[in-house]
Amino acid sequence: MALRLPRIALAALVSTGAALFASPLQAGEATALSPEAPSPPPASVVLTIEAPEADQGVASDGTYVYAVDNDRIGKYEIASGRKIAEWTGEPALFPHMNSCTVAEGELVCAASNYPKVPQTSAIEFFSLDPLTHIRTVSLGFMPGSLTVLDRHDGAWWAVFANYDGRGGVPGRGHEYTILARLDDQFRITQSWAFPPEVLARMAPYSCSGMSWGEDGLLYASGHDRPEIYALALPDAGSTLRLVAIHGTANEGQAIDWDPKIPHRLWSVSREGGKVIASTIGQ
Repeated sequence: MALRLPRIALAALVSTGAALFASPLQAGEATALSPEAPSPPPASVVLTIEAPEADQGVASDGTYVYAVDNDRIGKYEIASGRKIAEWTGEPALFPHMNSCTVAEGELVCAASNYPKVPQTSAIEFFSLDPLTHIRTVSLGFMPGSLTVLDRHDGAWWAVFANYDGRGGVPGRGHEYTILARLDDQFRITQSWAFPPEVLARMAPYSCSGMSWGEDGLLYASGHDRPEIYALALPDAGSTLRLVAIHGTANEGQAIDWDPKIPHRLWSVSREGGKVIASTIGQ
């Protein structure tokens, strides 16, 4: 079942200097989205699971959710909220696992040496049962720090983040963040810039989460704001197109669409140590 999400834009209210939600976007219409505009109303929460590992992100296979921290992962049964398994790695070897996805029967995680520079990146693979680290693909130096990896349309899709301050490379700030399509050997075949208005809302950090929706749109989250951005590949050029912005019930970080329940988006609350299931688009 394909997701059919409403298109929402933010427009500046010039007369008061405030901002409000505008009428739905039309195809090809520019989005008036400023860094000062408020986030959309939060999505409705349908389920929460207590998970102390829920700091960086979450992945779901529809039966279980995997709460991710820098060097540890907790596996939880969705139906009961019960912890099924956990994995803990050496902090020196796993300094910053940012997000994971379940792909081809494995848990695949984006990792980097953040906040160290020069930036290096790796992909960490885990078996689902038992929850065990099985291999690493080292990417070494890339055009940023690997924060997100997803599988879609026969390819891998990665975000290489850049930052204005801590963990950033001098002369290459948040505006250098890119989405890249990778082949099965994890070589970049194409890449795109994020829309400037989206990057401005992510600054001084970058994209922390990303998951392809069944509607063919790419949903991305930042580091702090309670919102996700629905993005489309451009018809021409090399900058992604902003289609919609949706409110979430948490403060940024990695996200994942549930593969079994339409419109269900998984996210995490760092402050509360929770995995959150929200309904988006109904």
